[in-house]
Amino acid sequence: MKKIILASDGTEFSEAAFDFAQQLNELEPILLTGIFIPQLSYASLWSYTNALGGPAVLPLIDQDENEAIQKNILHFENLCQRNGITYRVHKDFTDFALPEIRKESRFADLLLLSSERFYHNILGDDEIEYIVETLQKVECPVLVVPEKFEFPAKNVLAYDGGASSVYAIKQFTYLLPQLCNLETTVLTINEDEDTEMPHEPELKELLHQHFKHVNFLKLGTASRKSFSDWMQAQKNSLVVGGSFGRSTLSQMFRKSFLRDVISEHKLPVFIAHK
Repeated sequence: MKKIILASDGTEFSEAAFDFAQQLNELEPILLTGIFIPQLSYASLWSYTNALGGPAVLPLIDQDENEAIQKNILHFENLCQRNGITYRVHKDFTDFALPEIRKESRFADLLLLSSERFYHNILGDDEIEYIVETLQKVECPVLVVPEKFEFPAKNVLAYDGGASSVYAIKQFTYLLPQLCNLETTVLTINEDEDTEMPHEPELKELLHQHFKHVNFLKLGTASRKSFSDWMQAQKNSLVVGGSFGRSTLSQMFRKSFLRDVISEHKLPVFIAHK
């Protein structure tokens, strides 16, 4: 049984993120921990650094927000009971800021959050920037889920030859081995489409131990439209990538690939970094 955190803006419960957790529970029983974060001033959320070393004084939430959070907690509990999911709930949300997610993630296998409901009321179109920041700071792999999705029937493994992308692939195989039975494409992007895939023999040796149906695709960066069209066709895929926005990823992956998948192509994305 794996421990999965479902992180939610307290007033904006993500039905999609829960649905993904519920379908994971059907593959293998999980412990689902719901955390409900109040709408604090987001600009200062990561400044509450005492979450890892001592108490911090946080803003109070108003009565209407308190009631909305309590309503979502009750909804979460009812959903878990109805679907036979073992669950826990953090109800001490009045002193819960994003550094607490970091602490919780240290003791979890996976963090689930919605790419469209995670502080959407506060951030609107800027939400992706703070999702990026969250992904960089947490200490377990993250699954970012759009509100409308098809449960994965295929995997896309983003590979640039670096340790980070290989680490993400291995974490995926360890945490979600049932999904390794799906058709899987290893995607590499290079300036020159004819460039050899880095460390290809070693990569294939590893992947063939975990994936039943795996193929390899190299795309060049010359035509962004062809890349976008290919991604657009991957409607029922889950994308696996390494450290979001970190220097170990290739230029295209770092600047646009995972960001585009989340914000434009609306696919579930599994991200892991050391």
